[in-house]
Amino acid sequence: MISVRTGVCKLCGSKNGAISAAIGVCIKCLRERFNEARSIVDESRRTLRSKYSLLPAPPQGSGLICALCSNKCSIPDGGKGYCGVIYNNHGRLSYLTGSFRKAIGLYYYDPLPTNCVADWVCPGCTGAGHPKYSLSPRGPERGFYNIAVFYGACNLDCLYCQNWEYREMASRGKPELSVEDLVSAVNERTTCVCFFGGDPGPQVVHALMAARSMVKRAKEIGLKVFRICWETNGLMSPRIVNEVVELSLSTGGVVKVDVKAWSPEVYYALTGNYGREVFKTIEIIAERFNERPKPPLLVISTLLVPGYIDEVEVEGIAKFIAELSKDIPFRLLAFHPDYAMNDLSPTSKSHARAAYNIALRHGLTNVSIGNWWLLRDY
Repeated sequence: MISVRTGVCKLCGSKNGAISAAIGVCIKCLRERFNEARSIVDESRRTLRSKYSLLPAPPQGSGLICALCSNKCSIPDGGKGYCGVIYNNHGRLSYLTGSFRKAIGLYYYDPLPTNCVADWVCPGCTGAGHPKYSLSPRGPERGFYNIAVFYGACNLDCLYCQNWEYREMASRGKPELSVEDLVSAVNERTTCVCFFGGDPGPQVVHALMAARSMVKRAKEIGLKVFRICWETNGLMSPRIVNEVVELSLSTGGVVKVDVKAWSPEVYYALTGNYGREVFKTIEIIAERFNERPKPPLLVISTLLVPGYIDEVEVEGIAKFIAELSKDIPFRLLAFHPDYAMNDLSPTSKSHARAAYNIALRHGLTNVSIGNWWLLRDY
């Protein structure tokens, strides 16, 4: 049973069930009194990250600059980046494993159809793009598998993280996952791979090497299709985004970008990052969207966090998507209380319905509600 407490805003004193203790302030104060609100959120985040020996903020100052993502950590000798797995080893950046060919992570076989963010439009679950990108035009590739690659690191710090276990992996520096491990995972029953986590961003060098070798292996054993998919927060550097797009575009894969919020203040409170680079990443991918509209190259998702991702946030995101292309699929995900924000309720039916209608009002042609089984009359 889900127990929801009454939250109290530390700035205005308002009380309701849509204020999480992990953030400590209400949505109104986040938008109108952010300078005061930020110090409250920062203290909460600092306490939580210290449990996993993770830095409270991206390091700045003297050190090697890591250019893998928009955090641009300046890592001193012997130090780690914000993600916890990029390490300055006497003037050379590397993973904690000592090699870019070994990441912190694991993989497993996920039977198709799977609970994928893009499951209502992806080839493996719908047959979209047949015959070039899927085995059957009539639906899921039953009896086949997605290779789900869970990376144990992230360059954001979402206080509601649904996959918070990555922090423990980054803290321990294990398990290790080699490029060769993933290549050997490709067999006659695998038709796609999805890199997620955590996030693939911090260890994207490993992911790119593995993806290219896995495609080669798939061709060698005679697989008709082998799609490269990504589930990411979108903080990768532009150069890397282009490499990611090329792999997905050529194989029939989908790049799934999770947009956490629209307002920079809300983005920061939820994730520790203002989110500006995420929208630039989406613009880069959207420029190539029409090269392969089916299956769609790009899918955007947003988690409907009660009390924080309200109609204002959804409106901003929906309008942004519509200005790029009204055909970009948009998935609204039901929230489940987890990690530090386990004092909120799951998403209500009315919340999801309002968000859905906003997306339609902006002309988006492909909107879906995911995790619908979590919806209740909260």
